[in-house]
Amino acid sequence: MLEPSKSTDSSGMDEFGYAQTLDRSIGKFASFAAGVSYISILTGVFQLFYFGFSMAGPAYAWSWPIVFAGQLMVALCFAELAGRYPVAGSVYNWAKQLSSGTFAWLAGWLLLISSIVALGAVALALQLTLPQIWSGFQIIGDGTGTYDFALNGVLLASIMISISTLINAFGVKLMTKINSIGVFVELAAAVLLILALAWHVVRGPEVLFSTAGYGMDHDLGFFGVFLIGAMASGYVMYGFDTASSLGEETKDPKKTAPRAILRAITASFILGGLILLGGLLAAPDLNDPKLGSADGGLQYIVLSVLGGPFGKAFLVCIVVAVFVCTLAVHAAAIRMMFAMARDNNLPFSRQLSKVHPERKTPTVAAIVIGLIAIIPLIVNVSQPAIFTILSSISIVLIYLSYLLVTVPLLRRRFLKKWPLSDESHGESGFSLGKWGVPVNILAVLWGGAMTLNLVWPRPEIYNSVPPFEWYLQWGGVLFVTAVTVGGALLYRLKIRHQTGVLAEHAATAVPGDPEVPSAPAQTEAPTAPVPASVPAAVSKSVVDVAR
Repeated sequence: MLEPSKSTDSSGMDEFGYAQTLDRSIGKFASFAAGVSYISILTGVFQLFYFGFSMAGPAYAWSWPIVFAGQLMVALCFAELAGRYPVAGSVYNWAKQLSSGTFAWLAGWLLLISSIVALGAVALALQLTLPQIWSGFQIIGDGTGTYDFALNGVLLASIMISISTLINAFGVKLMTKINSIGVFVELAAAVLLILALAWHVVRGPEVLFSTAGYGMDHDLGFFGVFLIGAMASGYVMYGFDTASSLGEETKDPKKTAPRAILRAITASFILGGLILLGGLLAAPDLNDPKLGSADGGLQYIVLSVLGGPFGKAFLVCIVVAVFVCTLAVHAAAIRMMFAMARDNNLPFSRQLSKVHPERKTPTVAAIVIGLIAIIPLIVNVSQPAIFTILSSISIVLIYLSYLLVTVPLLRRRFLKKWPLSDESHGESGFSLGKWGVPVNILAVLWGGAMTLNLVWPRPEIYNSVPPFEWYLQWGGVLFVTAVTVGGALLYRLKIRHQTGVLAEHAATAVPGDPEVPSAPAQTEAPTAPVPASVPAAVSKSVVDVAR
């Protein structure tokens, strides 16, 4: 299907107009692990199984291969871009090469906000697992009070985010070591769990072909509730671009990042799908209401099937998965904030882009993101439906930011401007060849359809429990609109007038050497003045960023 292309290790950041300020120490497995841990099979599958099952029953599992097929189209496009531009803040820098400055800034802005919201949503998954391991983890109340679940979840999540902040602020070497160990544990546990569930199967796969009465009261029947339940699968398979966002810290990134992206999403699909299937076929009673409740779900199936000690051992592995997933989401958000800040594209950019001289990591950005991520948790602390609300909003923003890359990429293909014919950034490490246009079209159609499906103001997602208020049901639409429109106004009225690579991050030409190459010029934008503090060798890159 695909045409492999030659690749060279063009890992020097000067070709993109930037100085190498981050620590380039990530190897192949660590890069793969970053993508896997962000997707996090055990975190995602276990976190929202109860929601998907409560909406559409066992047949909701069909959303898993559907979401994979759609996201694979996006991942293939991203792999092609990662093979040419393995730069921090992947989506932001890709959009910067493909479209105008406004759309590039919005892509980065939306992904940054979504990553911050997702950081809180992922950390909340501890509440779904820890109290089932030991009741002592239910620190606030006994879990039966109206707000016990949400309050305790916010407490556990805040502790988790604080730990993640410390690790990410210390340096990428520590983060990737912990992350790689955690991913190894997660993958091993996933394989063992699949085998254990397969051993305890009590029914055949025909259960997946029965609607079991779900959707009878919905206007669209089972299809209507299936679309809602698909959020459970949509929540898992994104974030694969993390492997490229760590490209500046990865060895031979033009070859490593594309492979890591595709391997991460494929491995997650296979292992996650088998866990989902095994859980449904091994569950003692599919009519048990605990399967569709937040304090039950797939965790409840594992405990019921495998027994106390063994079941809890697997739940411990889920906690490990949540831990490394939190680290990965946090790391990706840091790179996005750093990438935008070094282009002077955020308030307080000089501080946010500051790299620790010894640890070579954006320490200030790590701390700021950790603090901001706790805010959505506190705002929703009295909302029992906090899990589905934050999860859905984070996915919508992610899909929108992805569209701001796949749409201009498709436009460039139609204009015969992609793939690039010049070698200004060396050869690409991955190429779709003749499959580029059809894959890109499917990626755009999928992204648009899924965004609409997820942002739709359904009471089942945004207003599933009292109080039933209109502004809660429309909360997703209002929040996404406010973030998008507010972000666009912030950029157009203020940020774009200050844009330019900060001097401490700009590549400098060595006396006697040829001029440092710069990024391809963008279109649809006027030329901006180049700040005097930026070397002439990177002036063209600064102009590109300012558009």
